[in-house]
Amino acid sequence: MDVPEAQLEETEHGLVYKGGGWFVVNAEEVRWRESEGCGRGTNFGGDTLFDQIGIGIDVLPPGEPMSMYHWESDEEDFLVLAGTATLIVEGEERELRRWDFVHCPPYTEHTIVGGPEGCVVLGVGSRERHTEIGPDGERRGKEGESEYTVNETAIRHGAGIEPGTPQNEAYSRFPPRRSVRFRGWLE
Repeated sequence: MDVPEAQLEETEHGLVYKGGGWFVVNAEEVRWRESEGCGRGTNFGGDTLFDQIGIGIDVLPPGEPMSMYHWESDEEDFLVLAGTATLIVEGEERELRRWDFVHCPPYTEHTIVGGPEGCVVLGVGSRERHTEIGPDGERRGKEGESEYTVNETAIRHGAGIEPGTPQNEAYSRFPPRRSVRFRGWLE
């Protein structure tokens, strides 16, 4: 079976993966996204996400969350590549440092917040039950396959929703993510 090489398109914000196929790309050359107060990250430049596995790098300044506190119906794993972070998992805090690995089985409530020196985290997650790809190629969560949950520890770290917050407003306090070119965050 011949699998074609994917096309990578140069944009003002870096390379963007277009369609199926294999490819090799450097994290410093792909498009990144950032939001004030919620770090920056890349899924390696895809306009469409991979069908089976989600993968990305997040760079979190001190005190900024990777996500709002939540659970998903698929497992996720995280590896701290640099710096320090605070993991909030099932309501407990755990300090993380370089090379710490976190495994979250399905339905584990969790998030990661940048520590005093910030951090770089590699994240990998299954897409078996959690998401579907819409006709426009965008990933959409299936209802009941993830949920942002209220947790006092997460709220204290700026990574949790307040009681009564609708699911679709979990990130409303942050500006929308915008596409940016890599600016040396991995050094």
